[in-house]
Order: sequence, then C-alpha cells, then structure tokens
Amino acid sequence: MTVRPWTETPRVAVVGGGLAGLAAACALAESGLQITLFERRPFLGGRASSYQLPGTGEVVDNCQHVLLGCCTNLIQFYERLGVQEKIRWFDRLTFLEPGGRASVISPSFLPAPLHTAPAFLRASCLNLADKLAIAAAMAALAPMAPKDSGDSFLTWLRRRGQTERAIERFWKTVLVSALNEDMDRVSVAYAAQVLRESFLKSATAGRMGVPTVPLTELYNSAADYVQQRGGRVQTRAVVESFRTEFAEVSLATGSSEEAFDFVVLAVPFDALSRILPNTTAADPLRQAMSHFETSPITGVHFWFDRQITDLDHAVLLDRTIQWMFHKSRLLAGQPASRRLGKPNNSSTGCCLEKASKEPNGSYVELVVSSSKDLVEKSRGEITDMALAELREFLPAAREAKVVRSTVIKEVHATYSPRPGVEGYRPRPETVWPRVFLAGDWTATGWPATMEGAVRSGYAAAQCVARVAGIRDASFLVPDLPPAGFMRLFG
Repeated sequence: MTVRPWTETPRVAVVGGGLAGLAAACALAESGLQITLFERRPFLGGRASSYQLPGTGEVVDNCQHVLLGCCTNLIQFYERLGVQEKIRWFDRLTFLEPGGRASVISPSFLPAPLHTAPAFLRASCLNLADKLAIAAAMAALAPMAPKDSGDSFLTWLRRRGQTERAIERFWKTVLVSALNEDMDRVSVAYAAQVLRESFLKSATAGRMGVPTVPLTELYNSAADYVQQRGGRVQTRAVVESFRTEFAEVSLATGSSEEAFDFVVLAVPFDALSRILPNTTAADPLRQAMSHFETSPITGVHFWFDRQITDLDHAVLLDRTIQWMFHKSRLLAGQPASRRLGKPNNSSTGCCLEKASKEPNGSYVELVVSSSKDLVEKSRGEITDMALAELREFLPAAREAKVVRSTVIKEVHATYSPRPGVEGYRPRPETVWPRVFLAGDWTATGWPATMEGAVRSGYAAAQCVARVAGIRDASFLVPDLPPAGFMRLFG
C-alpha cells in the first residue's frame, strides 16, 4: 500500500451510499475536499432506492418515501442537488374508511396549532368523544415535548383517557407510519416530536411531499454532484474493515487497501458491526449497538387495467394496509427520460429503461409499516390480503383486473424507536479521531426518517470539515420556526 502524505486537500472516504452518506459526501465535496464514496450495491439511495421489476421493465421503489415541510435539511439537500422540482407537495390528507367514506384533513386560516381544527371537527371517521380526547392530548403536547420516561406512547395515551377509536384511527394511523413501530413500542419523546413538528408547529410544517420520479433518479443526482467536484463514486464496492494509524485511515475493500485522511461510516448499525475492528476500543460502540432492533416495512404494488380512483394518495383505516399511493398519477406529467433512473455513468450502475406506468390503468403502491406479521407470509398471501382490503376502500377496484403485482419486504427498514434507545444513539465523533459516524440511527435528535439521515450526514461532514481546518463549517439547516400561537412555546 502506498501511503500518501497529508496535503492541502484532505482525502475523505464515505462508506455507504444511502441518504446519510450522500449528504455527507455532497457537503464535503462542495467544501473542496477530495471525496471517494463507496456503496456495496449497484445503485445509490440505500433503503430509498428503485429497481427494475424482472421480466416487465416496470420501475418500482423499494418502499414509498415521503417528506414533510418540517424536513428542512432534506429539502435543502434536494435544492443542493437541483431536484427540488421533482417533489410534489400536498396540503390535504384523505382518510378512507372501509366502504369508501372519506374524511379530508387540510389547513385553514386559523393560526397554529389550530390550523387543522375546522377540518378535524368535520372528519366523519371520528366521533365527538374521540375528537375531544385527541384535542386534550394535543394541548398537553403543544407547550413542550415530554421526555423519554421509559413508558410507551400507548401507555401515555391511555393515561390521558384516549378512546379506542381515537387510538386506532388517529394516533396509530399517524405514528406507526411515521415511526415504523407499534404503539406499545414507541418512545413518548419520539411520538411527541413527530406530532409537534408535523401537526402542531405550522401549516407549512405539515405539508407532505412525494417524489414524482423513481427514488434512484433523485439520488443519482448526488453522484453527479460529487463527481463534478472531483470526487469518485464506486458502486459494488464492499468495505470489509478499516485500520487507523496516526496520520491516516486504511480501508480494506476486497483484495485492495486504500488510505484516507478521514472516513465517514454512513451505514446501518448492523452493517457497522461487521466493519468495526476487533479491538477493545470498539467495545463501547458495539455495546451501544446491541441495544438497537429493527422494524420492517412492506410495500405491495398492483398494476390494474383501468383507473380505480381519482385520489393521488390516501390513508386507509382499520385494516392491515395503511397507505395507498397512486403512482401512475404521481408520476403523470413527467417525460419518460425524467421518470427513469437513467445511469449517469457506469459507476452508478442503475439502468432503469421503462417508466412504472400502466397505460390507461392504475399503478398503486400499498404500504404496511411495522409489518412484523407479514415477514413470514408468502407473496401470494400478502397480495391476496392487500387486494381484498383495497377493494373495501375503492369500489372501482372490484371490477378492475390485476395486470401484475409484486411485494417488496424491507425486513430491516429502520431502527425501532423504543423507550430508552435514545441514550444509546452515538454522536458522529468516535474513539478514532479520523473516523466519524452517520446514519439515521445516530444521535440526530430525529427518529429514523430521511430527514434524520440527511441531518446525520451533515453533522458528520461538519466534524470532518472542522478537523480538516475548514473554518466555520456549518451544513445543518435550522428547524422550521413555529407559527401562530406555537411561537409562544418556542
């Protein structure tokens, strides 16, 4: 191995091509550092990626990802890449009951946190007792988010007299989707943060953004960004271990070894455990990671021979399936060359040749968060269940023919935001002065979301930049300020 001396342009390796690694790589490349990004898969985006369905040419996302207006760092990341116009924003959420009755939640002229109160009061999916209970709990959350007491959020809700319908049709609907965990396993602090940021803070904070292109297309733009600034992006590159010395860090990738001045390890906690050196210095980090568990997400994709709904998306109540995203409508209006995850060069390795759109039909994705009961079920069992349930919500789907379908299980989709886990989330700095951590499971102050991943990447990049001598390095974007009466609480 050839050891290069320290130069005025530090060499930084970023291990992991998910959002955390991409955010770190782009921020450091913009700062003039020499970046090499390693991703073990043939495409970028990590768990937010797309692939071509074998034998069909259809392009599918591994799971539907959405963002909210409060995701300031993620929005800035999209602006950095120049892909912000590929996000479509919605102010309205439609809650569907079996049978098809709809309740629409949207903001009004009232100041936060009352901006959704008129729509909430009109919602037919809840009765007056449900609404009064929810309002009382929201009033308790508005002034300050409670700390992690060791109790689950379900316990917190029951202590505050929530009705079973309120729990099932509001709290569970919102929080299981946002946190990818069952209510009896969710920390009070994480649940409170989601509710305060998305429902209470402002109307802008609660807007929902949905990508109008396959996810890999968004993140291939990050490869362009790094390469245009002199960096390298290597896919199908498995980093097996690292070794630290006084003036450098060596990464082992297969049969070769390469030295860098700094390394950002932007991988999930279970992948990190395989990379860490077998030394006592790594023991505290290994011990912290042993407290983490994962929770699955399942996506069920159907292509129908006709239109089955005019809705772009909907929340589905009282059944296993929780969300419907009408992908053929969400992708509509995008030229084929923009819908596809075109390969930018051979290094990004993703070749998606055909748009995910059934002509004159409907392509929908159904999402089941915290899908533990589906992990062991067969594809046929899942599609039969999902189709039967979808037809309860959308009458037009009863007569429609299924052209094709597929099921995507992300078994280790996110870390589980259980009570007490916050104390084990590590900061970017490690015991090795030239090695830093990133990932949505690290200490970002946010749960496992795309916003949390980008925040972790920016936080690690700030650490690298400052140690490298870049003055006033600051990549993190401030939180969205509260509006209306929420300004009284800061």
